[in-house]
Amino acid sequence: MASRTSTLKFFSLLISSFAIVQMAMAGDPDIISDFLLPANGTVDANFFTYTGFRVLVGGSPPTAFKVLKATLAEFPALDGQSVSYAVLEFPSGTTNPPHTHPRSAELLFLIDGTLEVGFIDTKNNLFTQTLQAGDLFVFPKGLVHFQYNADAQNPALAVSAFGSANAGTVSLPNTLFTTGIDDNVLAISFKTDVATIQKLKAGLAPKP
Repeated sequence: MASRTSTLKFFSLLISSFAIVQMAMAGDPDIISDFLLPANGTVDANFFTYTGFRVLVGGSPPTAFKVLKATLAEFPALDGQSVSYAVLEFPSGTTNPPHTHPRSAELLFLIDGTLEVGFIDTKNNLFTQTLQAGDLFVFPKGLVHFQYNADAQNPALAVSAFGSANAGTVSLPNTLFTTGIDDNVLAISFKTDVATIQKLKAGLAPKP
């Protein structure tokens, strides 16, 4: 009986430890109230409602890759709640280029179509998968990852959930080639020449 009691105490302690670790690893600081009030200090049900995704209902499919977000920036009621959403629309042959989310893992649910997805861990191992509608895939926090609709005929639609109201997105192409890093630094880093770097920068420059 004593052995059983000790075992139960051990497992209780273990579960509590896991809970503490999970709290410590949360992407957002914890809050000590039910929710955070907006600047004007008053709320009603409208404050907790986000209607930005209504455009998806009956809307025309986009001609380029498109992301609709419900993060802290778009939905202030998420402040302190450690959750956010994104809807990703992929016309055929489009990609969500390699990027990271520094403050959260991403849990992607594929609603329609197929997607090639993958991420690279800190040992440079590549994990890839072909998702079918109804599949889930998790991209670990902070790791470089991508999604690609290789289907030449059909679009794809996915929803991503984040454990932060402000997961952040660092796009590798934009970060490397549109932020003013010296051409010589990039040419040496990628073992190429300045002319090639300049072509890459020109291709990512905003269209007039």
